[in-house]
Amino acid sequence: MTGETQNSTWPLPKFYFSVTGLPGGPVSFQEVTGLETEVTPIEYRHGDSPSFYPIKMPGLGKVGNVTMRKGIFVNDTSLWNWFNQIKMNTIARVTVVVNLLDETGAPKMVWTLNNAFPIKVTGTDLKSEGGEVAVESVDIAYETLVISAP
Repeated sequence: MTGETQNSTWPLPKFYFSVTGLPGGPVSFQEVTGLETEVTPIEYRHGDSPSFYPIKMPGLGKVGNVTMRKGIFVNDTSLWNWFNQIKMNTIARVTVVVNLLDETGAPKMVWTLNNAFPIKVTGTDLKSEGGEVAVESVDIAYETLVISAP
């Protein structure tokens, strides 16, 4: 209704975010997907257990790869340059930080990708009849994911 005041807390929108820590300075991404971590359960049943079901306990953790997409700008080869730094056993690892921002630009949720490096860079598809913006993407592998709320 008109004049109604809002007293409850709302979830943050997901369209206002920033990515920092990449070589070559700040990069504005259009999309970030794959911020996930999981634990593989270990099943165990000892021989004299009265239960006919195994117990489950947490095993090794694992993380997926993150994909980031952005528009292609003139003379911007930062993702390609970072990818080209991969050599046999001399990977340029960085800490990538993804911040979900509130309306004032302050981070409210933070995903920290530790020991990250690029594993795939994809250029845009080219269509002479298309009217879309040219978009490139980078897939990033990392070792651990830390989620925090500052």
